[in-house]
Formats: sequence, structure tokens, C-alpha cells
Amino acid sequence: MTAWFHSWRAAVRIARRDAWRSKGRSFLVLAMIALPILGVSAFDLTFRSSELTAAQQLERTIGAADARLIDAHVGGAPLLQDPKGEQYVPAAGLDSPDKPWPEGDTDVTKAVPAGSTVLTDSTGSAKLTTAHGLLRADVRELKAADSVARGIMRLREGRFPEKNDEIAATTRFLESSGLSIGSTVTARGFDRTYVISGEYELPSDLTAEQVNALPGAFLAPYAKAVEKAGMQKPDVSLSYLVKKPGGFTWNTVQAINAKGVVVTSRAVILDPPADSEVPLFQKEGWGSYETSGAADAAALAAVGTVVGLAMLEICLLAGPAFAVGARRSRRQLGLVGANGGDRSHIRAIVLSGGLVIGAAAAVVGTVLALILTFALRPLLEEYMGRRFGGFTVRPAELLAIAAIAVLTGLLAAIVPAVTASRQTVLASLTGRRGVRRSSRVLPLVGLGAVLLGGVIALYGSVVSDQFVIVAGGSAIAELGVVAMTPALVGLFGRTGRWLPLSPRLALRDAVRNRGRTAPAVAAVLAAVAGTVAVSTYAVSRDAQDRAGYEASLPYGAVAVLAPEEGGRDAAPAREAVQRTLPVDLRADVSRIAVGKASCAPWGEGAGCGRSDIVIPPANECPLWAPTPDGSDPSEKFTKEQRRALAKDWRCQSDPSSGFLPLPDGILVADASLLTVLGVDDPGAARALADGKYVSFSRTQVDRTGKVGVKLITDVDAANKAAEQRKPVPGEVKSFTAYQVRDVTRSYGVRGVISPATAKAAGLTTAPLGAFYTTDHLPSTEQRQKLDSEIAKLGGTVNLTIEEGFVSDNSIVLLTLTLFAGLVTIGAAGIATGLAQADAEADLKTLAAVGAPPRVRRTLSGFQCGVVAAMGVVLGSAAGVLPAIGLRLTEEREQIRFYQEALDNGWGGNENPPYVPIVVPWETLGALLVAVPLGAALLAALVTRSRGALARRAAH
Repeated sequence: MTAWFHSWRAAVRIARRDAWRSKGRSFLVLAMIALPILGVSAFDLTFRSSELTAAQQLERTIGAADARLIDAHVGGAPLLQDPKGEQYVPAAGLDSPDKPWPEGDTDVTKAVPAGSTVLTDSTGSAKLTTAHGLLRADVRELKAADSVARGIMRLREGRFPEKNDEIAATTRFLESSGLSIGSTVTARGFDRTYVISGEYELPSDLTAEQVNALPGAFLAPYAKAVEKAGMQKPDVSLSYLVKKPGGFTWNTVQAINAKGVVVTSRAVILDPPADSEVPLFQKEGWGSYETSGAADAAALAAVGTVVGLAMLEICLLAGPAFAVGARRSRRQLGLVGANGGDRSHIRAIVLSGGLVIGAAAAVVGTVLALILTFALRPLLEEYMGRRFGGFTVRPAELLAIAAIAVLTGLLAAIVPAVTASRQTVLASLTGRRGVRRSSRVLPLVGLGAVLLGGVIALYGSVVSDQFVIVAGGSAIAELGVVAMTPALVGLFGRTGRWLPLSPRLALRDAVRNRGRTAPAVAAVLAAVAGTVAVSTYAVSRDAQDRAGYEASLPYGAVAVLAPEEGGRDAAPAREAVQRTLPVDLRADVSRIAVGKASCAPWGEGAGCGRSDIVIPPANECPLWAPTPDGSDPSEKFTKEQRRALAKDWRCQSDPSSGFLPLPDGILVADASLLTVLGVDDPGAARALADGKYVSFSRTQVDRTGKVGVKLITDVDAANKAAEQRKPVPGEVKSFTAYQVRDVTRSYGVRGVISPATAKAAGLTTAPLGAFYTTDHLPSTEQRQKLDSEIAKLGGTVNLTIEEGFVSDNSIVLLTLTLFAGLVTIGAAGIATGLAQADAEADLKTLAAVGAPPRVRRTLSGFQCGVVAAMGVVLGSAAGVLPAIGLRLTEEREQIRFYQEALDNGWGGNENPPYVPIVVPWETLGALLVAVPLGAALLAALVTRSRGALARRAAH
């Protein structure tokens, strides 16, 4: 035991001195290992610091209260909830899933235990005046200065409101509004003025634009004012913070649940009951994949895979460095053997090199992670949008991450250690390398892994629907290619006979020293294969999305719509677009208004109604037509009948579906709107001038060529009648229709009537906005200017600019290409630097026989380019397989869904799934040409033409 300890102690001392003597190589390997450790450790520190304890989370949600009580809106019916109060269901909900949930409000105050202190907490929204115009913000009524609410809001400056005409505001609201403490604020449609008394933040939501008022000081009077003005009332959520002696036990929570109230209890969350004591968890069918152990296992498997691949990448890059270090120290290792050391001592010395550098990398990476995370904490909190619970350090986790660094260093040194131990003492002392034969077994194993992985991936894509099988097979095949890399490098070497001197020397050197070439090529292969796989999948998905893209407007067209408040902002929004964008043709549009002109199109508010198109019964799809008993109408048809009806014109999707925010889809406009919408039908313009209704949907026109528009004045009665499947009351206006032919898309517009026709029919109209054509797409600067002007209006203004299909993957593809390029250049550069250190004698020989100085620079460039080219070619071939497998799996899944939709009578007007496989030629071109060429040029530029003079080695 003592001898073993002393031998390893000596080996570590030798390795430490060797690492210090070769600072450049040691720093390179240390950086490769330390950077991932730095990233993982910093992520762990950030994640753990942002992860709140149950007590911290409760402080931010219920303050110092013992519980929060919320109305479940089940009409007081008993309910079952989980201990956290996040999920609940009526007590009879899971037993009778077909039975509708009970509805209705509950008086929560009757469920509050006697002797409790109660604090109301209400949240709504309003359009508040700012220094720039109007800003929609959350309004929270909570007595924040009360001790029960302590911790929910953190005061930064000033004070919380103490009077009904005071409010406090979050930091983000003050930044966005341009206001400060002491400024006055009011709301649109509200005549009260409030003074900002303080600045606060929500610790768990730093991005919240919110103001705080005293209970009853804002939301109730504001709702009355906007309702009186015909504006939409804000939705208000109300809860109760309750402090009770003794707290709320699980039995208390269940008793309150029986009254239809959900409870978030401090005592229950801090000391939750067993699952067997939670009735909700005992119900059949409760739970999901996310709440099961399978989700944790999948997450753990994903983390393990990422860590394993990262370690493999580092070992492939660091292994050659240890190999060259062992080769440069072979005389020293030979002296160890000459003085009685055996092979185990040689292996211990080389392994100690990995141990020393791995331990140093662990210390450096962990210390830097601690310093950077602590220093960047404010920036991290702002980026994440929430405050940390504290600077949390988990020593066990950091030690485990550091152990990965040590393990990685040891793994990277294993192969060089075994190779060095097999050298004879004579060969080590004389510097002879001997004849080294490559393994014949490893390529066969790799070939078998490639075939096995290909079969598994093929099975997963053709027979099974599991992406995991495809990914697993692809990973096995890629590892097989990595195992075959030394043999493949040898095959590349046969092309050297047709190359000039410098590239031929570089290629032969790479083949002759496969111990350092193959790992570098394998590292490039792994990075490029992942990039090519993701790029192929992303480009193929883009092609699919482009084929299925549904435009909101014709290409280059613009629409600005202000549907709320009777179109109050329509005119200024039209002018803003006219001033800022390169518009060509403008078509002003209005809508049909029922009730007060200030009402919204959907008819919410007192005295407000809406209009809708009457669909003739003969035009209703039999698969969708309502039945008196409320049953599914499609159930009375066979599968073959449903497939046939799916092709019926009545059951196909409406070409007028789109983004238009109107319940009837009818616009009041002139013929210029048809031009903007790209309607190439001269008869439509003539029909509009003749007072006809221009229809874009066949289903709304009856057999007599008429279209009926129903004016609904009592929206509540109409909704109730619709639920009971009774005729909806309302006056019907009838128009002679002109059906536009061969229209494939009308972008949400179901019909158009002229202003004169609307006036003749006695319809009230309200301005809505405008549609435009443009000379060219607006620039980014023009978009920003327009957004700024529209933001100043403060109302709800919908701006749509049709730019065609825009891929979301362009940045991803560029990032992946740059990542693969950096790894490729880095791996090739490492291999080149090691080759130069390893081949210094060869370079001196070339100089001695008369080779010009530029040969060193040229040879260095070609050495780097050769490694990069081999890795990129192999990686590109290996990366296509998983992408193809995943796409074939998706195709089978989508075809199955399509067939099921046909069987149920849906999807008859849809084309069969289009799941293309597209090769990302641009990415491949950048990888195959630009990356190796860039690596070669960079290596040539940083290499000195003349080497330093060296003394004769003393033997």
C-alpha cells in the first residue's frame, strides 16, 4: 500500500513538472476542460439560486398570510384540489367526465373561518396615460403596506398608497411610461387622477407593468365609467389573503373545498400530506406524463446524454495533446524504465498528466463560475425577470461537476498512457517510433455499429413512431463512424499521390500519425454531424411550413384596424400608416355597428350588439349541423359516408377564414378594397357599384342568390338561445349577392358592401381602419417609427404587414454553422499545433535539404485543412441519417392523423401531408468549402516561416 502511494505520488510530481514545463499545451487542454466546467457550474449556481424554497415562494405569493382563498366558479359545488392549490376539479368531475362542470360564483367570505384577518387582492387592467400616450397595464388593488401582504411587493423608493387618489408603480412601468414618483396618472375613459407615491417591484416578475392602488380605489369606479361609455369592462380576478390563528391544516382546506373554494395554504405546502390522503390523487385517470416519474427519467436521460457527448468531444480533442506530450517526454519515460520502472509506472505518469490538468481545470472552472455568477447576479436576475432567493451554493453538485473534469482528463489520457507503456526502453531512449500497426478489430466493430444503428434508425422511421428509437440508432451509427475514423483516415491517404508536395506531405503525416489525427477528425465529425442533422431537419421543416403557410394578406399588403371604442383610433391610425410606410393604394373600411357607435364589434357592454351572417339550412354541413339533443351529428354516418361528405363543398373550409377581428367578417368599403385583396374579378367591382353584396363564401348565399345579415341587439339572449339550439333573435337584412368565382383566399373578409348600400339598408357603420398596397416592403426603421406612433394612440390597434413566409430557423442555422465551424477550426488547429510540435525534426530536415522557408507555413496550412476536410466530409455523411429518419417518422404520423380526420369527416379539403426532405446545401457548402479553407488559411497565417534553431539533442 505504501509503495503504491509513493509511486503515484512520484508520478503526479513528474506530471506536474511536465505540465508546467509545456505551458502552451497544458493551457490548451486545461481551457478545453475548464470551459465546459465553467458553463455547467455557472448554470448550476444560477439555477439553484433562482430556485425558490417553498417558504420563499409563499412569501412572494401570499406574503405573511396563512392562506389565499379563491373562488373556483363552480357555484359552490364541492371540489377536490391538490395540496398546492394549483389544480382542482369538481368532486363529481372525474367520476362523470361527460357531465358539464357546474358554473356560478361563490361568496368566498362565507368560507373564511371566524376570527381571521382578511385582505382582498384584486387584479385587472386599464389603459393608463403616460408621457408618450397610453399604456395598457395591470392594476392591482392590495393594501401592500399591511403586514399580512409583506413580501409580495418590494418597495424600492417612496411609499405604498395611503389614500384613494394615490398609486404605486413597478419599475418597469415607470421606465416604459416615462413617469416618475410625483407624476399624475389617469385612465382612458376615466375622469379620476392618481398621484404616483412610490416605486416597487414584484420579485418573481421584474418585467411586470403594474400599478398598485388601495382596495376599491380604482377597478370598481373604472369599470362603471367604461361600461357607461360603451367600452369593454376589464376582467377582474379577486382573491382573499387570510391570516388565522393556527393556520390552515389539510383538514381545514378540505372543509373549505366543500364550499367550492380553492385554498393555497402555507402549512399544507410546507408540510404536504401523503398522496394517499389527497382524494384528488386517488381518482382514476388523474395525472399526466409531466407529473409522472417517466418525465424525470427522460430529463435525466437527456442530461446524461448531453454530458456524455460533451465528455466524448473533450476526450477526442484532448487525447492527442496527451499523446504528443507523452511522445515529447518519451526519453524521460525511457529513463524511468531504465531505472527499474515497469509499464504500470509509465501508465501512472501519463495518467497523472490527465489527473493534474483535470484537477486544475476543475478548480479553475469552479472558481471562475463562483466569481462570475456572483458578479453578474444583477444582470442574470434582469435577464431571467425574477430575483434570486439567495446566492445558493450546493457543494455536492459543484464537486460532482468538478469530478467530471477530473474524469474527463483521465479518460483523455488513457489511450496515450497505454500506448506509451507499450514502448520499449530502447525505443524510448533512442527516439525511434518503430512500426505501428493500426487495429484491425476497431474498424470492424465500427462497421458493425454503423449497420446496427442504421437498422435501428430505419426501424424507428418506417415501423415505429418513436423518435427515441431513431435518435438512438443514429447515435450508435455515429459512434460506429467514429470508431472507423482511423481506417477512413488511411483511405483518405491514398489520394495523396495526385497532390502537390505540401498537401501530399500534410496528408501522409496525418495518416502516419493517426493517434493524433483520428481523434481530431472524430471531434470534427461529431460536431459537423450534429449540425448537419439539425440543419437538414430544420430546412426540411421550413419547406413544409412554407408550403402550408397561410398569408394574412397579399404579399406586401398592409392592414391597420381599430375595432374598439367605435373606431376612435381608426382615423389617426390610417394617417400614421400613410405618413410612415411606402403605400401605393389605400382602401378605407368600416364595419356594421349594432347599438351604440362606441361599442366593440363583438357586442360586449350595455346597449351593444353585434351582426352575423345567416347560413341557410341547406348550406350547412351535415357533419356539423346542430342536433336537437346536442349529440354529435357525425355519429349517424358510416366511415365511408364521412369520407364522402368531407369532400362536399359545404364541409370544406371557408376560403374567407383569416385574421379579421369581426364576428360577421363584413366590411363596408368601395372597389379599391377588392384591388388590395387581389380579387381579379371585374364583375365584383361592378356588383359593388350596383349595390350588391360581394360574397367570398358560397355557404352564405341561399338558392335565390340572397345573403342575410342578422342584427343582434341582445347578445346575452342570443348566446343563451345558441346554447339551447334555438333560433337567435334579431332583425335580418337581406342583400342580393354576387359570388366571387375562383377565390382561394379572402383573408378573413366574408363579404363586402359599399357605404351607399349600407346606408340604403338602414345600417349604422363605424370606422374600422384601412387596407393598403405598398411599393415595396417597409424597412425596419419605418416599422419602428410606425409602431411608435401607433403606441402613442394607446388603443387596441391591429397592424398587419404581410411579408410572406419568414423562417424562424435562419438564426438557428447560422448559429449551428458557426458552432460547427469553430469546433472544426479549433480541432484542426489543435491537431496542427500538435503535428508541428511532433514533426519539428521533419521540418528541420526539409530546411536542411533546401526547402524554402514558406514550406513551413504552407505545410501547416495544409495540415490544418486536411484534418478539417476529413472531419467535415465524414460528419456531413453521418449527419443526414438521423434527419431523414425523423422526417420519415413524422410523415407516417401525419398521414395517420390525416386518415383519421378523413374517417371522422374532417380534412377532406386538405391535401395529403407534405413532409419533404431537403438537403441544406448552403450549410453544407459553408462546411465543406469555407470551413476547411478558412482553417487552412488561419493556420498558415499564424505559423512562422522560420523555426527557431535547436541544439543537438544530448543522448
